[in-house]
Amino acid sequence: MYRSQLHWQPIVVLIILALIWGANMAMVKIGARELPSLFMAGFRSVIASICLFLWMKAKGMVIFPSKIIILHGIVVGLMFGSEFGLIYLALEHSPASRVYIWLYTAPFFAALGAHFFLQNDRFHVWKSLGLFLAFGGVVILFVGGLRSYSLDHLPGDIMALISGAVWGLTTVYIKRYLAHRTAPLQTLFYQLVFSIPLLLFFSLILEDFILINFSPMTWFSIFYQCIIVAFLSYLAWFELIHRYPISLLHAFSFFTPVFGVFLSGALILGEIIHPSLFAALVLVSVGMVLVNFQPKTKSEEKP
Repeated sequence: MYRSQLHWQPIVVLIILALIWGANMAMVKIGARELPSLFMAGFRSVIASICLFLWMKAKGMVIFPSKIIILHGIVVGLMFGSEFGLIYLALEHSPASRVYIWLYTAPFFAALGAHFFLQNDRFHVWKSLGLFLAFGGVVILFVGGLRSYSLDHLPGDIMALISGAVWGLTTVYIKRYLAHRTAPLQTLFYQLVFSIPLLLFFSLILEDFILINFSPMTWFSIFYQCIIVAFLSYLAWFELIHRYPISLLHAFSFFTPVFGVFLSGALILGEIIHPSLFAALVLVSVGMVLVNFQPKTKSEEKP
């Protein structure tokens, strides 16, 4: 009665991406011991943009095919930079657990945007149920952050929610205005290069730091964030965006905080694993099964 919308190959890639992004939580924490967060985000965009530029030049690709592409690229870069700026500001006002809960409303915004602005990417009962189950898994994972509510957290909660909306809607914008006009390499380059001025501007006005001799772990953190995450993993993500429905792709990002708590907390930082981690993993997994299936149409049911 139901058919899978994503084959096993993109699902494997999405799970690998969730693992990479989950481990990035620990890499950011490690790097933040010696570098400010926003500066790291801006520096990451700089290095990844240089790598992409050299790769595109080596392949003989046109960087900016037209003025309208430049305009859409600027919009995407500003949205990307705003997302990270809002996350940073939210962490200044709310506990990280609360920020994660609000940030991972992004798949809902992506699914809503896709339903109204994209063709062949509509809501249905199973997709909605799957999204709510997966989000429930994230809430269970960070439920402690909800108990410690204070009105002082409200500005951070609002900024985290807006950052989740910006993340989801950035994907919709790329799918609608750039995916059919550019290659994944170009799309990623625009997002990164046009986010640099905004991120470094935020860093300049909000952060104080002195460049010192970095430890080997900080250098590894920088390498991981710049090359593994911003260059290679984002390139794979944009390749998927150009090929598949974004509501399905974004739904798999619910695995990121689950893997992040396990990889960052248990394996890298040596924290204790709580039963809520396994409950969250089960809910997110069941949710993804439901998201990835839809009823067959009457024409498909006919022999």
